[in-house]
Amino acid sequence: MANNKLPALPLAAVLLALAASSLAGDPDMLQDICVADYKSLNGPLRLNGFPCKRLENVTADDFFSGLLAIPGDTGNAAGSAVTVANVERLPGLNTLGVSMARIDFAPWGVNPPHTHPRATEVIFVLQGSLDVGFVTTANRLYARTVCRGEVFVFPRGLVHYQRNNGGTPAAVMSAFNSQLPGTQAVVQTLFGASPAVPTDVLARAFQIDGGLVEAIKSKFPPK
Repeated sequence: MANNKLPALPLAAVLLALAASSLAGDPDMLQDICVADYKSLNGPLRLNGFPCKRLENVTADDFFSGLLAIPGDTGNAAGSAVTVANVERLPGLNTLGVSMARIDFAPWGVNPPHTHPRATEVIFVLQGSLDVGFVTTANRLYARTVCRGEVFVFPRGLVHYQRNNGGTPAAVMSAFNSQLPGTQAVVQTLFGASPAVPTDVLARAFQIDGGLVEAIKSKFPPK
């Protein structure tokens, strides 16, 4: 009779892989709702997320937001504006593992290269036409044009961008598989960190003069 038992090491590897995939997203909810109690942030308790409001204090408004109905102000250097509806602005999202955002673009505006360390992003084009792309860890760029009514996916944690490729405004709606995806803008992270990333580190990394690094830093003051 054949021995169907897996050797110990391969079996352990399989179990670890399954555990890793089950822990990859936000933690699973343990009750129907857990509306974020923002007032708890004033106390000493700190959690990975937000404590729940008492049920008697929950209302329908905790699950509603009109934020994404309003176009963002694109009058900035990038020519884009991101309006988020995450757990920090919509308390009913707490423990649900989802969030949304609206991105508006001026003509030829850009949402500069950035990452979402805790979520995959799916965009749906509301209006206009965009050039979009993401770069893998093997430094391969996957890019194409997406138009009104079309969808594009940016895998979790990978650097990506969007650019309005036309002379009229554009807008997209984004969905994330995290209540708080996080955003790291590549340039702002490197040149606008506080405390600052050492100039010589950036100069060597980008193979440019330290004076140029300082000039770039001056355009990205710490937030």
